[in-house]
Amino acid sequence: MTSPHDSALVRAARRQPVSHTPVWFMRQAGRSLPEYRAAREGVGMLESCRRPELVTEITLQPVRRHGVDAAIFFSDIVVPLAAVGVDLDIVPGVGPVVAKPIRTRGDLDRLPELTPEHVGYITEAVQLLTAELGATPLIGFAGAPFTLASYLVEGGPSKNHEHTKALMYGDPELWHDLCARLAQISGTFLDVQAAAGASAVQLFDSWVGALPRADYERFVAPHSTAALAAVAARGIPTIHFGVGTGELLPAMGAVGADVVGVDYRVSLTDALARLDGSYAVQGNLDPALLFAPWEALEAKVRSIVEEGKAAPGHIFNLGHGVLPDTDPDVLTRVVELVHEVGQR
Repeated sequence: MTSPHDSALVRAARRQPVSHTPVWFMRQAGRSLPEYRAAREGVGMLESCRRPELVTEITLQPVRRHGVDAAIFFSDIVVPLAAVGVDLDIVPGVGPVVAKPIRTRGDLDRLPELTPEHVGYITEAVQLLTAELGATPLIGFAGAPFTLASYLVEGGPSKNHEHTKALMYGDPELWHDLCARLAQISGTFLDVQAAAGASAVQLFDSWVGALPRADYERFVAPHSTAALAAVAARGIPTIHFGVGTGELLPAMGAVGADVVGVDYRVSLTDALARLDGSYAVQGNLDPALLFAPWEALEAKVRSIVEEGKAAPGHIFNLGHGVLPDTDPDVLTRVVELVHEVGQR
């Protein structure tokens, strides 16, 4: 491997032959690592995301420790919202909290377009990272319009998304106008990272599993399509992931993804059948199984790698993010096992 574009991760995403199954973990740069906790000590989450040297260090930590096949850019999906002036904070133990939710047409005035100049620290951090990573690919990311809209409308995390759905069904025109603005913000955030050197991007739609497929296609798909279209000219692979989205997998692929992320609620075999071999897949170990005895965990990892060999391309990952209390040594063992049993 001489460049990120010839890496196992990028080749798998493009459905090209690979020497081994590539592996990385969502939230691999996070609270499971003692070095992360030390680096972040006394620094708030949003401020951490605005310091290029700190972002670089945190992003590199799991690559150094685990030997994963890709780095995932350390940031948060609400960073571009804060960059355009949305009054929000990331509250420990809660998540993003928005001071004034967006629920009326007049509220849209508080959501201007994102420009690269809003997030110069992102460009700087990506450039620092790609210089350090060499042939290891960097994955950029953004939150998808639906999930960003949910945070903005609810004012924070929500189990039921009642305000979001009330707006979506009750005022479809306002909903589409809001999501169009968010698609511009998400797409520009992805493109800034791609322009600075990211080798792939992932669009996270964490909460979209709350919708049935017909509503996804009507209210969400056009805006996720617009967000991913923003990087189409860059020629890099795109990954699309959501939680609880087993019924939405084909629709999520159709918005412009090269890789469809699969959470742990659906087997890769079932996901491949639903996707009809049209996409590479990413996933899908249950993060909770990292707490199980090694024998049980090993068996599940081996099973997922074998299932993935039937896919046009497979990137091993968790079915959601690394849990904060995960033993990092277990993650390292999983990487070694995936590389061993995923040899071609």
